[in-house]
Amino acid sequence: MPAGTPAERTGAGPHWMLAMGRGFRNRCPHCGEGRLFDRFLKVRPACEVCGLELHHHRADDLPPYLVIFVVGHLVGLGVLETEMRLDVPFWFQMTFWPALALVASLLLLQPTKGAVVGLQYALGMHGFSAIRRAGAEAADGRGQTDFGRHETETRDGGGTDGRTIGSGRS
Repeated sequence: MPAGTPAERTGAGPHWMLAMGRGFRNRCPHCGEGRLFDRFLKVRPACEVCGLELHHHRADDLPPYLVIFVVGHLVGLGVLETEMRLDVPFWFQMTFWPALALVASLLLLQPTKGAVVGLQYALGMHGFSAIRRAGAEAADGRGQTDFGRHETETRDGGGTDGRTIGSGRS
């Protein structure tokens, strides 16, 4: 689903699989164009292309758990198969498998964290829910679609009720 489809204009946002795929590729889960990370595991505060605030995410412990689960099963299977089927020296096993586990863990950690951030955005978890509600209200003509920026929303076609959308930063 491209970034300007009707579902995204109504505030529904991208499908969860698309948002996770974009995060896995180090891209903004909303537009798919902006970079997600400043440093190796440091998520940017906001997308430089579409302005989506990303500081809401809470991808704390899930990405390492997922990486440990996947890498542990793959390396464990490799160790068992090597022991059962091949005659490989012990020193090789004690150097190859830990090195493979380390490299695979480092290669999978950032994409996994990006996918978790994308999933949180697609499901409207944490601070992303206010952004999604604001986008849905904007599609109805009652709010602002500028992702989480400090704007006053109108209700019942009349005045403002004083509530703000987003982080409260100007």
